[in-house]
Parts: sequence; C-alpha cells; structure tokens
Amino acid sequence: MNMKKQMKLLSVAIIGTLLLGACGAPQKSAQSKDESAVSKEDTVKSLVYGTSSYGVGMSDAGLNPHEDYSGWSLVRYGVGETLFKLNDKLELTPWLADSYKFIDDNTLEVKIKDNINFSSGRKLDATAAKECFEDLLTVHDRAPKDMKISEIKADGQTLTFITTEPNPALINFLAEPYSALIDMKTGVDANKNVSGTGPYKATAVSDTEIDLTSRDGYWDGNVAKTNIKVKSVTDGDTLTMGLQSGELDAVYGLPYASYPLFENDNYNINSAATSRAFFLQLNFDNDLFQDKNIRSAIAMAIDKDGFVNVLLGGHGKVANGPFPMQDGDSLNYSFSPDKSKELLSAAGWSDSDNDGYVDKDGKNFEINFLTYPGRSELPVLAQSIQSNLKDIGIKVNINSTENYLEVMKDSKAWDILASAMVTNPTGNKAYFFDMTSLSNSPKNRGHYSNAELDELAKTLSTTFDSAKRDELAEQMSDILVDDCGFIFVSHLQMSLVSKKNIKGLTPMPSDYYEFSKDLVIE
Repeated sequence: MNMKKQMKLLSVAIIGTLLLGACGAPQKSAQSKDESAVSKEDTVKSLVYGTSSYGVGMSDAGLNPHEDYSGWSLVRYGVGETLFKLNDKLELTPWLADSYKFIDDNTLEVKIKDNINFSSGRKLDATAAKECFEDLLTVHDRAPKDMKISEIKADGQTLTFITTEPNPALINFLAEPYSALIDMKTGVDANKNVSGTGPYKATAVSDTEIDLTSRDGYWDGNVAKTNIKVKSVTDGDTLTMGLQSGELDAVYGLPYASYPLFENDNYNINSAATSRAFFLQLNFDNDLFQDKNIRSAIAMAIDKDGFVNVLLGGHGKVANGPFPMQDGDSLNYSFSPDKSKELLSAAGWSDSDNDGYVDKDGKNFEINFLTYPGRSELPVLAQSIQSNLKDIGIKVNINSTENYLEVMKDSKAWDILASAMVTNPTGNKAYFFDMTSLSNSPKNRGHYSNAELDELAKTLSTTFDSAKRDELAEQMSDILVDDCGFIFVSHLQMSLVSKKNIKGLTPMPSDYYEFSKDLVIE
C-alpha cells in the first residue's frame, strides 16, 4: 500500500474514533425558565475556551510580556495591547499610538492616544509607557537586541526612542507582543498577572488557566459583559471531546481529523491563512548533518503534499521556505524517494544486510526525532516523516514531549527537532532569521551557521526601503532552503471553532489577536 493510501486510512480511522467517542458524550442541561427570564442586559455571559497554545510547554504561561513569550498570551486574550498592530494583510497600523515619524535614522517619535487607561485605572501617557519599555529592555531576552534602544524620552503623550544604530524594523518590534504596555506601578504579581489596556482584565492566572472579565470604560468602545476561562488543553482528542460535550464553548488547536465533526449548523469555524510554519531544525552537532547529501536526501524524502492534503485535510499550504509560497513558486526539493536513495548511496549509506535500513561501517542510519504535543499537527508530522524516512532506509525514533526544551539541552539526545513558529509576526521578515537561523540566533537549536546568511542579515538590519528589504529576505530564504539548513514542510491555516452563538471570535494571519471587544455570546 502506498504512503498516501496509508495516510488516508489513518485520517479516516481517527475521525471514526472521535465519532464513536462522541456518542456517549454528556450534554449540558437545558437552561431553566428562571435563568431565561433574566434580562439580557444584566446577564454576564460565560465562555470556556480550550487552547493548545497556552502553558509552560509553549513558553507563554502567565501574562507578563517581559518574560519569554507570555506577551503572546497577554495580547491573544485581550488583556494587553501594543502601540502598533497588524491588519489582515500583515500591514502595520497604529493601535495605542495615534501617529509616528522618524526624526532621523536613529530617532523615532510616537504620539500615544490621549483617552486610554490601564485596567488599574492609571492613565496611559508617555511616562507610563517609558517605565514599561525600560523594564522590558532590562529583563527581556530578545527585546534589547531587537530594538537597539539607547534612550527613551517622555513628554506628555509623546514618546521618543533613540537607537544605537539605524533600526528600520523598530516600528515592527513595537507591534511584537512583548511590547504590550502594562502598568509598572502595579507591576507583575506572584501569579504573573498584570494590568493592561485591553478590553479584558485577568482576575486569576496560573500556568494552565486564565480567568478574564470584560472591562467597563474600555477606550475603544463598549465590551459585552463576559467572563472567559482560558484552559490549556494540549491533547487534541480532549479538545475535540470537550467541544462536543459542551464542556468547552470554543477551541483553538483541534486535530485536523476532527474538523468534519463540526462542519454543521451548530458550530462556527473561522479560519485564516498564516505564516506559522511547521519546519525541521537539524542538529549540526551530529556529524551526519555536515554532509549536504544527507540533508538533501531527508528533504526529498518528505511527502509534504501528502501531509498537507491528506493528514491535514487541506487545512494548510505546502512550504518551500519560512514564508508562504506565492503563485508560480516551485519547490527546491520535490518529493523523490528514489533521488533520496541515490544521495544516501553517494554518502556511503546502503542496505548491506537487507534489513530494510541503510548502514555504514556496521551501523544502521538511525536518528532521534524530537517534537511536542502542544501543536496537534506536530506528532502527526513526526509519524508521517517516520514513515517517509523508513521508505528510504532511515530509522526514526520519535520523542513527542512537553518537556522538549529540557531534552534539547543534551545535544546527543536529539537529531531533528520539529516545531512550529509564526515566521512573520510583525510584518518584518528579518524576524525569522534573527530568531532562528543566524550563527548567534537565540532559537538556533541545531547550531546551524552560514556566513553568507549572516552577512545578508547585517545588510537587512539597516535597510529602510521596504522593497529592498523584501528582496534581501527572499535571498536569505533561498540560501537557507537550498542549503537544507532547515527543512520547511507546511504553513498553518489557523482555525477557531466555537458554538454557533459565539460571534466575533475571528483569527488573524499574525496568530495573536484572538479576543477583542467584538466578542459576543448571544
């Protein structure tokens, strides 16, 4: 049986299992007459939201934007906001900012809207913003390098940033969730809760749950009276069953095999194409990956089309690099197991003992594949690649664990890491390379290094012209893909699934604006 048929059967089997499980799922009792008689204006509606994208394993537990990736949670769940935001075309627009201008290459002036308060009641002015940014630059692991700020000045509602060198991407970083403005006078409490400017405030925060309530007097308009509980649910089947049973009212992170269960009049499925890429980082501490023939053999053995169109049910797009492919683009490494076998042979690997695996110097080609379950697509991708690589004689041992960050600390414990990342979260394509694939990148897990890529990154960092920036980013993408430094498999179609009575839960391509003032429970 060929691989695509196997994958189709696997997908059908998963759906069947979920359908059988749903038959015995408990249902919520009907609303009592007394409850239905309560005035709609006086009723605070409640929503339980299950997501695979919150928690320690995702590096975003808590709401402190100055810690790791917790700013994503702050912005996703409507507690915090940034000076600028991205629209559905990934274009920067003012948010808390009213206007801005570059005084010169090293000086940016931003005027803050005059009608905004934190949930603490304190007015947002330039002084409050300055306090927040100064703390960010003192404690955060990425912001100082990104922003290159030497001085911040505050005057009324005018905030001025002075940089150590020209930084054309500074505006983009002011849309990054770590730049969300919080009241530093109330600070961060022991549970990692903060006071933000968004339409919701958090009343309780833990590593697995957040309790939210809507704010009165929100600066951008009225917010429906709503209580929301965000629950971390890393298992896809649990998300599915929770939504079916009514224990969850809306979810993010469903397995793609589950979507047909909710394609009916009882649910909303709102989707958006994103730049979130599913990709592989190779561990270059393993001498095997110093050989480009081996890297190329692995790249050409992966059936990207089968993964996207069979296992994901078409809820995504095949990837050739960090950014979504455009019409007319072609793959650098097309699916070709036969070519993979030729490349392995050229590198000295062949199945000398006919056990189904290629070997060299008496040892089979065997690799440890690391991933995590927080993204339900990743374990499925791991199994798909395990099957693909078995077809060319490579044995793959899968370790899918929430503890993957600890596992990575031992470079001998893993050979390939499969992960997911929004590659263009702020409209600045340099972000992906700066974070993951330059010699000094903080998330360069496999210690990949390419001198040409590093030099282009230096040029990009000081280039203001947007067309030239796009051109440089495209050159860098081509280098990374051609060298098989990373292997890109697909891009995500983000979908939020909810009960039919929930309106305004709309995903965005940037993948971090989920709750807004427009969220309504009818």
